[in-house]
Amino acid sequence: MHDWSAPPMLADCARHGPESGAELFVVEGRSAAASVLAVRDARRQAVLPLQGKPLNGARATAARVAADPFLGALSAALGTGWGEACALGGLRYERVLLLHDPDADGIHIGALLLMHLARWLPALLDAGRIERVHAPVGEVRGVPGAAPMRAFGDAHFRALCEQARARSGECVAVRYRGLGSIGAEALRATCIDPATRLTTVLGAADARLAACAFGLSARAGASAAAGPRTAPAA
Repeated sequence: MHDWSAPPMLADCARHGPESGAELFVVEGRSAAASVLAVRDARRQAVLPLQGKPLNGARATAARVAADPFLGALSAALGTGWGEACALGGLRYERVLLLHDPDADGIHIGALLLMHLARWLPALLDAGRIERVHAPVGEVRGVPGAAPMRAFGDAHFRALCEQARARSGECVAVRYRGLGSIGAEALRATCIDPATRLTTVLGAADARLAACAFGLSARAGASAAAGPRTAPAA
């Protein structure tokens, strides 16, 4: 039997287990967490908010990882242990979803989390349990009253603006200011509902790309991801 008790900061769900359909959303701060909590399915969707940018797990020692409050809460929420003790048998969720604002800070945070997972929780990546949620950057309308077209990325946003002007001669474009500005129904449809959201399963290759973006070579990035994983004794 596993202990499914929730750690601090976690807004947990009712179901648990690696094949339960349960999901853990890791979101960017308490404001984003509040928005997600308002539209989640509490039976199977849990929410854990970050508090600022996470520790750079590609370079951190085991002692620093063990002392970090957010990473401790993440480890407790997952139930897998970490480092050499990482095992999927105690996993409390079927998948972990990284949901951050689609801006430079969100990309930075996602890369830091991915490098932490690659080094200290590699079994989750190897098993395809980690997904990135693609949040929209804004919405575009043509004629007044038309249904909005949601944009995923700056290039898509510009293309939708051009498309709206070409069709109707009008364009009302709104850029979202973080997850909280998306609107409840749009947030549910684009980021939360498994039937309609857009996600990408992440793996070790994505972690190596993240490491390179942080100034490590491909060789160094792979080494960091496979570096010392031993958790200190409790």
